[in-house]
Amino acid sequence: MKKLFFLLCLLPALASVGFAQASRQDVSASFVGTIQPTIYGNAVTQTSTFGKGVLMGYRFMLTPSSALQANYQYTRFTTHYTAPFSQATIYGYMQEGSVSYVRSFIYKKFNPFVEGGVAMLLFTPIDNTHTTTNAGSRSKTPAGVFGGGIAYELSPSWDLRVEYRAYVAYANNFGLSQYKTDRYEYFINQPTIGFAYHF
Repeated sequence: MKKLFFLLCLLPALASVGFAQASRQDVSASFVGTIQPTIYGNAVTQTSTFGKGVLMGYRFMLTPSSALQANYQYTRFTTHYTAPFSQATIYGYMQEGSVSYVRSFIYKKFNPFVEGGVAMLLFTPIDNTHTTTNAGSRSKTPAGVFGGGIAYELSPSWDLRVEYRAYVAYANNFGLSQYKTDRYEYFINQPTIGFAYHF
């Protein structure tokens, strides 16, 4: 009788463990390269250097093949603006906060995935010797984010994750109206590589 009572008490605990395993989570950290296109608009040309940064992510598995993911990113680069009667160079950084839906496809240790969601991008100038104007200010813009990649299972807890990400957003001008291109279809391309830890 005591054994039966013990087993009955143990069932809720076993159920909670099973639920925890079914709703796995992971955190990830990746190196990011940011490639921005040359933008033309309103007689303004906007170019940017290759950006380097980090991407931190948290993924909550809704099912074994679908998840919600939240990301934070920090990337630095230099942007150069050329207008008919002026030009400016701004060294700055971009921060990202995003939420996306992730769909995975499981093939043994290889797990390809695609994602799509929304993001808020925050651009901030850095006033140093690389910046030729101190008139710039922090600016933000909403964006659509999408991408795809592959996760390779190194162990039950660790994955190597390689991904291509992209944004569609309004072209940033650091609050400088004379360098506003009025371009909305602005693609920021980002290859990433990093690791994910499952728990």
